[in-house]
Amino acid sequence: MTDYRSITTRLVSLYLFSCSGVGQAAPLAPSQAYMPARTISLVGETLGLTLSDAIYLGLRDNRSIRSVYLERIAQKFDLRVEEDRFTPKLTLSGRQVAYRNQNDRYRQAEVLPQTTWQTETGARFSMAWSNQLSVADGAGRARNDGATFSVIQPLLRGAGREVSTAPLRLARLSEHINTLNLKATVSDAITQIILAYRELLRAQAQLQIVNDALARSRHLLEANQAMIAAGRMATFEQVQTQADVASQELAVEQSINQLDAARLDLLHLLALNLNTSLRAIDTLAPQRIDITLAQALDAAREQQPTYLMQLIAREQADINLVLADNEQQWDVSLIAGATQVRDRYRHAGERQTDRRWEGYAGVQIDIPINDLSRRQAKVRAQVQVANQLIRMADSRQLLERDVENAVRDLNARWRQYEIAERARDLSRRKLDIERQKLTAGRSSNFQVISFEADLRGAESTRLDALIAYFNAQSTLDQNLGTTLESWGIELND
Repeated sequence: MTDYRSITTRLVSLYLFSCSGVGQAAPLAPSQAYMPARTISLVGETLGLTLSDAIYLGLRDNRSIRSVYLERIAQKFDLRVEEDRFTPKLTLSGRQVAYRNQNDRYRQAEVLPQTTWQTETGARFSMAWSNQLSVADGAGRARNDGATFSVIQPLLRGAGREVSTAPLRLARLSEHINTLNLKATVSDAITQIILAYRELLRAQAQLQIVNDALARSRHLLEANQAMIAAGRMATFEQVQTQADVASQELAVEQSINQLDAARLDLLHLLALNLNTSLRAIDTLAPQRIDITLAQALDAAREQQPTYLMQLIAREQADINLVLADNEQQWDVSLIAGATQVRDRYRHAGERQTDRRWEGYAGVQIDIPINDLSRRQAKVRAQVQVANQLIRMADSRQLLERDVENAVRDLNARWRQYEIAERARDLSRRKLDIERQKLTAGRSSNFQVISFEADLRGAESTRLDALIAYFNAQSTLDQNLGTTLESWGIELND
């Protein structure tokens, strides 16, 4: 009974060992993008943020970024599984059963560890050891144990380092694509935060413009009333100014609404409470950036994630075609193996032992006939290679188009800003002169109000041109794949 208990103990230990690594999920600990640390207080009535602060908070809490880093956990484990392909694998099997028939009843316990190993040449080794114990009421006790070893070395299909390591190379290329996709996702999220932050800046500046315009209109109305009291202006002439004041009050309400919308958009991207009072405190100080088209294209070809992912997809298609070609070959393999078995039992009251062994070696051939599925895989692989060539050409052209557009737009936005700056200054000077003329009685309300509208339009145009120029810089960074480098962000992957 000692042997039977020993086998049972082994089964229980095997069960406990297998349970120790299964069903216990380790807590997920995703990485996080990093930029130089800063102290940001989220306590207070109004949260004042610089653009760098906003990006820092976005790296920490933006949901798109957090999601892609969580996905990286599974992706890295996929690569780990493939890199473990050529590591020996151990399988532990066991069972304990009770049998009964018309003659006898007995219990049987069995432990069967088995290991397999696939090499980079395509050879597959396997070795198994079995230990079986049977205890019967009538027949008594019997024990059987033995070892089996086998090896299969493909000669055609599945043979060679290039074919055997292809899945691992594909997995590493996929990991490279996943890394580039992480960079693209983080860059896109950061670009969205940058654009939303500048939209908040625009809304704040636009509100200031209309508030200033409203103050000037009210000041003009007070001047009209003083002139009416002095008998220098007819009462009905102030109606124009009163209408302009009402118009500016409406513009203020519209600007407040736009400011709230911009605030909510940025808070959502930063994953902050939507009730947070937020204010952008950056000062827009434009500086011209000089970059040639050749420099931009060189940078994009080296760093643009989408373009680089297409290059890798082209390489993956070539590997898949090699695998499909190999699948067309016959399955011819060298095989060899050996088995040794020992039986121990009682016969006529005495312990008996039988030993036996056998070995074999030879060639195994498997020739598929009329199996179109193999040809189907090759046709698909060939089509995929041809399609990747087309996509590669299209991706190259799209890259050149986007970069050229971004460089041209950057230069055009700067020229537009310079013109808008000059137009704003001239409109302000023109209005000041007209106000002086009105005070001297050489102009009219209509003319001053008209010039006031010109100044408001010029200030808004200048603001739009300024924001557009900064956004053009961000768009160029995105098209070149240099957003993270420009802001000193490390993926920490």
